Amino acid sequence: MDSDGARRLTIHMDTDHSTLRRFLPVLTLALWYLCVGLVVRLVLWAGFGPAAQVDPAALAWILPAGLVADAIESLYILAPLALLLGVLPDRWHGTRRFRGLLLGGSALWMFGMLFVEACEYFFFEEFDARFNLVSVNYLMYPTEVAGDIWSEYPVLALLLAAAVLAGASAWLVRKPLTGGTRSSSRATGRAQVLLGLFAVIGLAGAAFETHSLGLSSNRVANELAANGPSSFFNALRTSEINYHAYYATRNPQANLETLAASLARGDGRFTHLAEGRLDRAFASRPEGLGRLNVVLISSESFGAEFSRLHGSDHDWTPRFDQYAQQGLWFSNTYSSGTRTVRGLEAISASIPPIPTESVVRRPGNEDISTLGKVLRGHGYHTAFLYGGYGYFDNMNAFYAGNGYDIVDRTALTRAPRFENIWGVADEDLFDMTLEQADRAAKSGKPFFLHVMTTSNHKPYTFRSGLESIGIKPEHGGRESGVRYADYAQGYFLREAAGHPWFDNTVFIIVADHGARVYGKQDIPLKTYEIPLLFYSPKHIKPRRVDSLMTQIDIAPTLMGLLGLPYSAPWFGQDALNTPATGRIAFFSHNHNVALLRDSQLTTLGLRKSVSQAHYDKATDSYTATSADPASEALAIAYYQTAYELFREGRYR
Repeated sequence: MDSDGARRLTIHMDTDHSTLRRFLPVLTLALWYLCVGLVVRLVLWAGFGPAAQVDPAALAWILPAGLVADAIESLYILAPLALLLGVLPDRWHGTRRFRGLLLGGSALWMFGMLFVEACEYFFFEEFDARFNLVSVNYLMYPTEVAGDIWSEYPVLALLLAAAVLAGASAWLVRKPLTGGTRSSSRATGRAQVLLGLFAVIGLAGAAFETHSLGLSSNRVANELAANGPSSFFNALRTSEINYHAYYATRNPQANLETLAASLARGDGRFTHLAEGRLDRAFASRPEGLGRLNVVLISSESFGAEFSRLHGSDHDWTPRFDQYAQQGLWFSNTYSSGTRTVRGLEAISASIPPIPTESVVRRPGNEDISTLGKVLRGHGYHTAFLYGGYGYFDNMNAFYAGNGYDIVDRTALTRAPRFENIWGVADEDLFDMTLEQADRAAKSGKPFFLHVMTTSNHKPYTFRSGLESIGIKPEHGGRESGVRYADYAQGYFLREAAGHPWFDNTVFIIVADHGARVYGKQDIPLKTYEIPLLFYSPKHIKPRRVDSLMTQIDIAPTLMGLLGLPYSAPWFGQDALNTPATGRIAFFSHNHNVALLRDSQLTTLGLRKSVSQAHYDKATDSYTATSADPASEALAIAYYQTAYELFREGRYR
């Protein structure tokens, strides 16, 4: 090689080296992100892994899988910086001002990432999961959520810690961040690097999904291996997806035949089956209670795990336990989901929890078949009462469009005893309920009031004067929240007893969902157990019902108890007039939905996955089982048909 050739080769190599140095900030921040992800993963495992039976040996695959997940996420979140570095001309890239912007911007990016990871810890503490559909839904209502976070968590301390760590991190890596700004590079070389980078991003997007490396049967282990921001954006992308594209399906006509056989176990005559609908007509029952008033209380996070009557070591619900033994107590009851809207849709519309979003929040949810509309057809005054602002989670729009009057905190006629970001105190809500019932009673019409409480929710703040019953006024925690919910419900029933309409009223108390999600299973059933009580001392004799009961069964069970004729496409069954064996429960958690029948749990997940296990409630244990085609077909039939009826406007 002559001297000119050697010189050209040297210049070319120097130019390539300079081009790569141009992108050194991307590599530096990516490595920093991987280190933070490793630390966070270890912290999450130490804090929550052992309780979910994720043993230390599992870290041997969790950490490498997490490293891959974090590396792929870093491609996405650092792509804008790479693009900027690739298109910026040398005359701007080499200035002192740009070096300052690069260093400051990197510190700001690190600050944001650190704060997100801190939020992940507290989210994992509540849900045993990375960011999921719950986080997406919460961000739709920033006022309540931001207020809750500010009240419950040490936000200022976290911000300060993140700022200090980000500043220190940026200072430690300042040389690789800014070193490349002092050399020139060729535009063609930078373009080649960008093309290669975006080709890798495209390949990763096509071949890798958020939980692709989650191969364990332990849900929490899979969550530990996942990347938090990736999980969030996946949830955002799939917050309302086409059932047929993602979940196992069957022929719609075969589904109808399966459901007709399942629902025929109870009373009712199918009226539109030939049209692909599940409407059933129910005749009046002579032994029914008649047109009694109904007050249904959906109690926030009022899980069975706090009830001594349900076998808990805690004794935080003494008033509920007392009233349950004086009424119709359903001892084997489950919620449909882990969020309020899931409980509301099940109670009000008797529909399985369609993946992935509740019908309360979906478009096209007006004029569907609800308990309120059925009772309004019998001359009832119907209303939905909420202690917060009813725009949250689309509750006002849903209930107003389905036969209910709306009464939320804006209707309070006097200063509340106490209020926080989520709503007025349950006592104030129950005072509103008493006033509403008095007005309805004076009209001579029976009434149905569906009451949704808020106090048993973070930040768990309450009025003073309740310390003697174990309630701390400020940041009392879960125990104070449950005790206060129980106290307020007892207050309401005692006050209601002094009103003329009390003797002609059925009171229903049920949780909207359990307190929190925990456990290694995709559907941790223990966390779904909830109390359920029908109470009317003049009309209902004390009785315990041990057969399986779920929230979607409340509406048909109530109508059967009243004995009123009606027609509805409800999926639930009258628990008092259906055989105890073969009863069905429905569940949802993030993207998964499941059906439980005779201890056989069938779970449907994304990518058309189906898994089955035997559930032993006595030991809260699961045993994988061989394929049960009948249970699989039944689960698909319920969920697919519910989705199709709702989306096609046939759930009327």
